Amino acid sequence: MYRATPTLRLIALVLGCTATLVNAASPLPKSLVTVQAPPYAAVTLPFKLHKIPDVPVYYVVGLSGVPDSVNQGHTSNAGFVVTDEGVVVFDALGTPALGYRLLERIREVTDKPVKRIVVSHYHADHIYGLQAFKDYGGAPPVLAQRGTLGYTSGSVASQGEDGERRLEQRRQALFPWVDEKTVIVAPDQVFDKEFCFQLGGVRFEIKHLGPAHAPGDSIMLVKKYGVLFGGDVLYGGRVPFLDSPETDIDRWLKGLDYIARLKATVRYIIPGHGVLSKNPQEVVVATRDYLLFVRQAMAAAVRNFVPFDEAYRNTDWSKYAKLPAFEASNRGNAYRIYLEEESRLLQ
Repeated sequence: MYRATPTLRLIALVLGCTATLVNAASPLPKSLVTVQAPPYAAVTLPFKLHKIPDVPVYYVVGLSGVPDSVNQGHTSNAGFVVTDEGVVVFDALGTPALGYRLLERIREVTDKPVKRIVVSHYHADHIYGLQAFKDYGGAPPVLAQRGTLGYTSGSVASQGEDGERRLEQRRQALFPWVDEKTVIVAPDQVFDKEFCFQLGGVRFEIKHLGPAHAPGDSIMLVKKYGVLFGGDVLYGGRVPFLDSPETDIDRWLKGLDYIARLKATVRYIIPGHGVLSKNPQEVVVATRDYLLFVRQAMAAAVRNFVPFDEAYRNTDWSKYAKLPAFEASNRGNAYRIYLEEESRLLQ
């Protein structure tokens, strides 16, 4: 048996090390190694872990608004499912530091390895945390829809934002949580329409619903526990984000119809942004109603040749004006749909 020498014990005390000393010839598996000091800039905001009642499903909720130094980039949701054989993570948050905090929360719940990360879509606020799992979480394979492969090439057409330009913008807006060492982690495995797998007796069903908010939009159903991870197809109690050249309202509405048909199976929906609803169909209805309202208002303005500024000013936004992210997103959303309706009229 390996026995620590007095010198090693003294070094461990000086360094504040609480981990058990092991023979260097027999290192721990990478997935179980923990780091005492945070390897990224410290996240100083509260980072509460929520749990679905009576099942091993956990999630964190981001703040509303555009990622900035105040919210430290924590604007999206992420979650994970613990099984007998390991952990499946859905989305990884918007900075490596946040991804590391999520990994720490997982380690507070279980020492089982992270076996796979499913990414709802490749936008910065959901993927920069992947770096922490690659560096400190055992490098689990990342699964995403095939269209996300183009994100790292710098093409706006791939996911509705230019990956490299967005990274540079976030290095400015979110320094020190995103810096010159931050990289985009590409998916290791891709699928087209659907992908299913089992882990520890739990079946995971991933389905592509995009292009909706973004081309790669995908959801994950964990039927055994009645939980749906909705990604950015669903927004809970806040204004959705539509201001992207790749947003497809028609496909988005069809995706929402598909989710609505799962009501007999789904007891809980974890949206990509916003809070969990006590009634899972509420988030579906709320997202659909907003999309329809904006499109109908802007379509009517275009048909009547009303300039956008006048159309926006004359629209009654009172139903949504007090929701989180209204000031940050609503005008851009309306303008994006106005342009789309103009294009439709000219066809």
